Amino acid sequence: MAAPSLLFDLDGTLVDSVYQHVLAWREALESAGLELSVWRIHRRIGMSGGLFLDALLRETGRRLSAEEESTVLRTHATAFARQMAQIRPLPGARDLLVYLTRAHVPWAIATSGRRNSAQPLLDMLEVPKDVPVVTRDQRWAWDCSPAGTGRTSSRGRGPTACTRIRRICSATSMRSASASSPDVSAETPPGDHRPR
Repeated sequence: MAAPSLLFDLDGTLVDSVYQHVLAWREALESAGLELSVWRIHRRIGMSGGLFLDALLRETGRRLSAEEESTVLRTHATAFARQMAQIRPLPGARDLLVYLTRAHVPWAIATSGRRNSAQPLLDMLEVPKDVPVVTRDQRWAWDCSPAGTGRTSSRGRGPTACTRIRRICSATSMRSASASSPDVSAETPPGDHRPR
């Protein structure tokens, strides 16, 4: 049986980037003539860009041509890149990743973002080059079931059992939990109703 491993989401889990995404989406949507309240955008953060845009367009009854949709996605990427200097790792995130590495607990990062927007965040976290990172534009196989366990395979490594971490409630509680069990999972904090 393979050793348990951890699969971390990036935005809002390891780095505090949710609000920068919200503001970047607002700018991108407004460039296409879609003026939405920030709360309407915020509640959909966590979805991939294409799904996010589809859901908002369905909700508003608007339609965009393929060219307009492409422009909105590019505008979001540009607006998000301008805000990169405001983004910080969440407290304890780097320490947790260092601890897991030293404890020989395999871990990886998966994000619905593209590699070019994820790379500055990975650099900020000081993610070692040999850690598997799955981004939207890469064709690596990965899957974690909604229950939190599944299979992951990337960079030619064989499948291993994994636990998906969508949100770190408290880096301290995660460190404490990881000290007592190599198969750590994180619960969604009470009151967090972000779409999954």
